[in-house]
Order: sequence, then structure tokens, then C-alpha cells
Amino acid sequence: MKTEEAKGARLSRQRETILEELRKVTSHPTADEVYDMVRKILPRISLGTVYRNLDFLSSRGVVLRLGGAGTQKRFDGNPAAHPHLRCSVCGRVDDLEWPFALPELPTEQAMGYSSLRCDVEFVGVCPGCAGQDC
Repeated sequence: MKTEEAKGARLSRQRETILEELRKVTSHPTADEVYDMVRKILPRISLGTVYRNLDFLSSRGVVLRLGGAGTQKRFDGNPAAHPHLRCSVCGRVDDLEWPFALPELPTEQAMGYSSLRCDVEFVGVCPGCAGQDC
């Protein structure tokens, strides 16, 4: 799917490959992990190119960039608003099946901001880390 073209951006082969590989997984990979995935298809691609394209795709809303200050950024090929679970030990991120609509900021509370979205992230310890003495 060429979502990016619909947002007015050029769909280069590198960008298309990054997007395709990111959409194949639900593991919410880091930029380094995306680089490892894409390098199997485009062996000459640089890590810097992957970082720049992920930043570009996330700035256009084609992919989600996850993680707050002090956490390693992860990327989600599903740009639709949905909540996540993050492990505070290993950084693993999972999609959360959420039966409720995510909240929207009332217009009168937006204080002049535009393009608002709601990012919901629950933080805990994943099952893998819960069984370890970290």
C-alpha cells in the first residue's frame, strides 16, 4: 500500500522497503532492528538512511514513533491510534487490544494546537522479565 504517496511524499525504493518491512512485523522494532531487516533486501543501505526515513515517515504519520524521553525509540507500521504496553525492563512493546475509543481532547482545551493525537502507553514488566532477577 502506498500510504506515503497519499500524504504527498515521494515513495523511493528505500522508503518503500523500510515501510514494507516495518508493516510485516508487530514487534515494534528499533531503528537498528529495522536496519537489520532492510539490509537483507537492500544490502548497501546505510543506518543513517534508515534513521532519516523512519523520522520522515513518522513525521508524516505513515508510521508511529513510540517511546518517551529516556527510552529507546521503537516504530510501529500501524499508524492508527491504538494503545501499547511497554516493558520497563527490556523495552519490549506490544499492541494492547482496547475495547474503548481513545480519548479526544476537547477543542476548547487544545490551546491553539493543531494535528492533535492521543498516545496511550501502559508500562509494566513483561512475562519474560517477570521471571528473571533483573
